[in-house]
This record gives sequence, structure tokens and C-alpha cells, in this order.
Amino acid sequence: MNNRPILESRAISHWFADKRVLHDVNVRIHPGEFVSLVGPSGCGKSTYFRTVVGTHLPRQGETRIFRHGKSEGERVDGPGRDRGIVYQHYSLFPFLTAVENVAIGLTLDGTSIAYRFLRPFAYRRKHKEHLERAAEMLKRVKLGDAMHQYPHEMSGGMKQRVALAQAMIMEPAIILLDEPFGALDEATRESLQRMLLDFHAENQSALAKGEPPPLTLIIVTHELNEALYVGDRVVGLSQYWDWKGDGHDRCPGATVIYDKPSPVFELRDDRDFDLFKAQREEIRNVVFTPKILARRGEHIVTPPA
Repeated sequence: MNNRPILESRAISHWFADKRVLHDVNVRIHPGEFVSLVGPSGCGKSTYFRTVVGTHLPRQGETRIFRHGKSEGERVDGPGRDRGIVYQHYSLFPFLTAVENVAIGLTLDGTSIAYRFLRPFAYRRKHKEHLERAAEMLKRVKLGDAMHQYPHEMSGGMKQRVALAQAMIMEPAIILLDEPFGALDEATRESLQRMLLDFHAENQSALAKGEPPPLTLIIVTHELNEALYVGDRVVGLSQYWDWKGDGHDRCPGATVIYDKPSPVFELRDDRDFDLFKAQREEIRNVVFTPKILARRGEHIVTPPA
């Protein structure tokens, strides 16, 4: 794997008044990785998520996105098209069809209001191209037969596939998924998890050919089975860690105390959660149990730098 990251968070710390939420968080993600971010309730997963999105910048530290061969990367100082976002609640326009919802990002990014009104024929040609690209993207997420349906005509799983297609079509450096399947029933959730496995296989195929992998994901989830099943790496953010080294004191802020590879599954593999039972229990003890204060670095196999 290329040693150059596609995203790097360095010494991220954040607090609200006198409540420290994040402490010296370091995360380094390489192209093609599917990283599952887990942690106890209130540990600051959402706060960290917003620092990467750029809507809530940290008090200390920075996140950089590396694209187009730039060795220094670009500092995140606000939202940008180099980060795609998929939330648990579907961000679709109710008055647009599936294909129009997927194409709208291209339209807004590639044409101005003046262009649309002053050059209507050129705009129609460009919009047609955008719709064609959106249709291909919907086929990629297995929604080719539903591209002309409106959101109220779609199931929750279909809406989430459209939302993912919305993010993917913009070709961001990284896509952030915030509890993307939390509101879905188990069968629908499994079908979307398998879709991510399919995308992971596409990454592996591209890497084998010496090509850049098409997708890099951060998946925020509270479900450990899902984290281990769809991710090829699990990062555990927790406020339960031994910051003084004496086993009795806690730092008032969460940091990364777990970072290890997870099993890589393929579509043909059985969805057998017992295969990663030991790692699931390790994560539960190290990251989620208040009485067990892990030492920083003790459970980090893939270091942040």
C-alpha cells in the first residue's frame, strides 16, 4: 500500500467550555481503506466526524486531505467537495427523482445560475451528461430499475443507496458515513453491508492492477459486528484510558486507544460473526469498558504516523 495517506488528523483536541471532549486524536487513513470508527456513547465520535467534514473545526490540531500528488495536503478549514457525506437520515430532495438527486451535485458544481439562464442550450447538453453519469452510478449501487422513482416511492434501503450514489458521483477523496444503516431493518442492512464488500473488492482489483482504488471510507457505527464485517480496519475512540500510566486516573477527553486491522470478507463468504468473536470482545473490553483503562498505544497496530 502507498505510504502516503489520503487523510491525516494530527493532534485533534476539542472542548466545550470546561468539558474536554477530544484529546490529541491522531488518525491516518490510506487510499482504499474502509475504516470503522467505534466508541462509547459520548466519546466524541460525532465531534471528530464534524472536524473532518469541516463544519466544526477543532480547538487544537488539524486534518489534511492529500490529493493529486500533493505532499503537504490541503488543510480542512471548512466543508469541501473532497469529502462526501452519507448520514443516517436520507439527504434527498423530495421533488427530484433518484437520478436527478444523484445528478444535482454535478449540476450545482459545474454550472452557475447565470450559465443556466443565459446559455440554456449548453446547459441542457451538460445536464443531459450529468443525468447519464448519474444513471450509471445508480446501476453501480443496484438501483438501475428505480432511477425515475421519487423518494416517497422508495424504501429506506433504496434511499440510502441513492444517498451513497450522490456522494460517490462527486469522486471525493474520502466518503464519511455516519451510522448509515442504523435506521434500517436487518435484512436491508445486510444487503447494504454486502454492497460495501463489493466496493472493497473493486478497490482490491484496482490495487492489483497498479491503479488508485476508487473508494476510501470512514464508517462511524455503534455496532461492532458491522464495524468488523464491512471495515478492513477498526479505530476505537474512547474516554476510558490510562493517561497517567498508574491505572487509576482518566484523561478528561477521548483519544484513539485501539487501531487494528479487521478480517476482510468477500461476498461469497458466510456472514459468520463468530469468525471475529475474539476481536469483538477485545474491542468491547478495551474501548467500551470503564473499569478497564488501557494504556495509550497498547492496542495500536496501525500507528497514526
